[in-house]
Amino acid sequence: MSATETGSHVVRIAIDKRLLRGIVVALAGGVLLALTGAFGMHDVSLGFRLAYWSPVMLMGALWGHLCSRLVERRLDIDARPWLSVAALTLVISGPLAVMVWAVTGWFFDDDRSVTLSRLPDFLGPVLVVTGTLSALNVFLGRTPVQTHAAAAGDRPARFLDRLPFKLRGSVIRAVQSEDHYLRIHTDRGSDLILMRLSDALTELEGLEGAQTHRSWWVAKDAVRGVSRGDGRATLTLEGGLEAPVSRRYAKALREAGWY
Repeated sequence: MSATETGSHVVRIAIDKRLLRGIVVALAGGVLLALTGAFGMHDVSLGFRLAYWSPVMLMGALWGHLCSRLVERRLDIDARPWLSVAALTLVISGPLAVMVWAVTGWFFDDDRSVTLSRLPDFLGPVLVVTGTLSALNVFLGRTPVQTHAAAAGDRPARFLDRLPFKLRGSVIRAVQSEDHYLRIHTDRGSDLILMRLSDALTELEGLEGAQTHRSWWVAKDAVRGVSRGDGRATLTLEGGLEAPVSRRYAKALREAGWY
């Protein structure tokens, strides 16, 4: 495997890091709930509790990941983390309560668990667990995806092949997400392409840069200065373009020597 392929693999892992972190946190929560006999499960064996909570929490993590992708399109998690936690909790909990009710009925297989009248009883516990895990995932997600310059002899960044004809051969300074499009800022101007930033981050491997905000990737060589205000940092790039640095990524970028 070449250095470029290795780098792309690393970026793909970084992009999926949120999902992996969510699964790990959920499974750890499941173990804790099993060990403590939470929600009146003291009368069943530890093995049974683990067998119950592990799939329930894994199911919640996967459903929560899908919901988080939807919520992030509507809310700026960096600017409103607690509102995002509340929105995630509400969006996730309803359908998840139905899933937990169904799984509980299958595990316990008695009239108390499977009757439809008991479905509302599951909403409160699901809200508590979902709210806790949503908060953990929102506030733990503070590592930006970083891309790296290609080594000598490696294939250039694949993203360069996506440049519109008028920008071919230009130097990329930043990539900015605008709805379903990306605005590519270069030394020859800017243009839009249809692509998600999460996909672009994989193809930007081979260029030295990092995600500075959920909607921005910036080339490190393009940074000319930094300003701070209202508790946030803003990078000034060559040509006068300004790119925001979210609170979520500020510490990691500062430790990496960006400013």
